Amino acid sequence: MHVVVMGCGRVGSANARRLEEVGHSVAVIDQDPEAFRRLGPEFAGRQVTGLGFDRQTLLDAGIDSAGAFAAVSSGDNSNIISARVARETFGVQHVVARIYDSKRAEVYERMGIPSVATVPWTVNRLLRELLSVKVSELWREPTGKVLLMRITVTEGWVGRKLSELESSSGARAAWLVRFGEAQLPTSGTVLQDGDQLVVAVTDEIATRVHEVVEQTPGHGGEH
Repeated sequence: MHVVVMGCGRVGSANARRLEEVGHSVAVIDQDPEAFRRLGPEFAGRQVTGLGFDRQTLLDAGIDSAGAFAAVSSGDNSNIISARVARETFGVQHVVARIYDSKRAEVYERMGIPSVATVPWTVNRLLRELLSVKVSELWREPTGKVLLMRITVTEGWVGRKLSELESSSGARAAWLVRFGEAQLPTSGTVLQDGDQLVVAVTDEIATRVHEVVEQTPGHGGEH
């Protein structure tokens, strides 16, 4: 997969190197050409000088063929604008933005753009957002038996009914976020690309939820 990283600070350069190490092609964008020194001499990816929300700069970085985009510069506004351009203009599937203001981060999570405030930020967390299926724990009730999980609908489930996902996984859908707006789904709701579901599960079926989301319906045993 091709990944575009906007911002070549400590986080951006570390992620760019890690992504390349695991076999992905990488392009890094930064306004300061001196910043690319952080990548080291072994980095083989593209180094593009410019603004991360500029259309031509993004095209030079290969955004039109990218499967993931990370906006990790030092400015919230630049990261927000770049993430939205990547998602809305170029249709990049996996987009994550580094947001210093935690309140802003919450807003962009609701818009379907995963964002990570400075305090909990780690390289590994960014890599999970960019490369893995997005199934994550949101909240756990006091007894610890029931939890809420966020699911980003994967390609294999697009066009299928929510009731099929619930039946296969055992999860119960609480709400759905589509185009940045939350709604209460029904059993007849048809899942669309970019949908995010919040589902209630127990610890006993949490692993199964991961497996079901990652599988294509109709394959892999009983699905």
